[in-house]
Amino acid sequence: MSDVKAVIGSMARKARQAARKVAALSTGVKNEVLLSTARKLAASRTGLQEENRKDLEKGRAKGLSSAFLDRLELSEKVIDSMIQGLNEVAALPDPVGEVTKMWKRPNEMLVGRMRIPLGVIGMIYESRPNVTIDAAALCLKAGNAVILKGGSDAIHSNLALADILQQALEENQVPREAVQVVPTTDRGAVTELLARQEEVDLIIPRGGEGLIRFVVENSRIPVLKHYKGVCHCYVDRGCDEHMAIEICFNSKVQRPGVCNAMEGMLVHEDVASSFLPRMGERFREAGVEIRGCPLTCGLLPYAVPASEEDWGTEFLDLVIAVKVVSSMDEAMDYIDRYGSNHTEAIITMNYERARRFLNEVDASLVLANASTRFNDGGQLGLGAEIGISTSKLHAYGPMGLEELTTTKFIAFGDGQVRK
Repeated sequence: MSDVKAVIGSMARKARQAARKVAALSTGVKNEVLLSTARKLAASRTGLQEENRKDLEKGRAKGLSSAFLDRLELSEKVIDSMIQGLNEVAALPDPVGEVTKMWKRPNEMLVGRMRIPLGVIGMIYESRPNVTIDAAALCLKAGNAVILKGGSDAIHSNLALADILQQALEENQVPREAVQVVPTTDRGAVTELLARQEEVDLIIPRGGEGLIRFVVENSRIPVLKHYKGVCHCYVDRGCDEHMAIEICFNSKVQRPGVCNAMEGMLVHEDVASSFLPRMGERFREAGVEIRGCPLTCGLLPYAVPASEEDWGTEFLDLVIAVKVVSSMDEAMDYIDRYGSNHTEAIITMNYERARRFLNEVDASLVLANASTRFNDGGQLGLGAEIGISTSKLHAYGPMGLEELTTTKFIAFGDGQVRK
């Protein structure tokens, strides 16, 4: 443990030293680092995949699932996606130095707010090695230094990617410590990183609920939380039922294993008898298991009676909890109790109810007449995201470049003194 403590301590101190230099980089230099990394990735496919094979072989020997191994693999498609992501981040506007507001005081002094980097970000994540590139690109473009702690199952892949990133940094006279990957699989490394409050400004965990709860419970550093995505669609009375079927089907079926997939469907009792049989058959054809309340099971004989545990569960599979409600208020009460502040949607033709739902439901994205699957940085026009925050400080929802910065006050005077 003493060796791990020394390693993490050294990394944190070097990241803090590098952060000041990274914050002062021009947009052109930051973009060239990203573009150079993209070129090096393209030229290093064979070597990368050889290192990745070490992780895959070890994973197979451990008996990891095929789905896990699929997430772990640096396939040609995944490498192409990383290259595309680097080019896209390089093309995004640089938020650092932007003056978001300026006003004049009665004494003629100008006061404003300017975007600045957060400083040093610690990123803790599982399995997917492409997160190493995605997170490094976003943190660097926003002027931050970053310490990356990937899963132990991807250690060879992550270290190979870190080497490419650090080559690109050095070639552009940027300290290689601006992007560091924790080189050990020792579990104590996470605990040590979470204790470096003097050097690290923010921790961002990405992974299962267990990882995130461990980080939150053990960190001395502010944490951006994304516990789980328990997302709902509420089908309102008087809705366009064809629209509702398409939205609910897309929200559940298009990609059921992601955090913005619908896990619960709430249906107003006035439309339940007409909507649920049609919706149920559509789900049934796609292999979706429906776990319903007594009214739902009465309308859908193939539905499974829901248990108390089913309400508020993140299934991440072709399973959905369905409840018939007597009013929008009951639907909102249900969401308040069982939702996870991730994504909530209403399907309605009534403008006033849509506005009320948008105003009163607490989630990082609330939609009217659109799929929950749109809670994604790229889909919302941010260009890219480092994760989705379900806590409100300091960001809520997909975290793009702006959310990886904060603002400080600046003032311009011509000799003013306080009286």
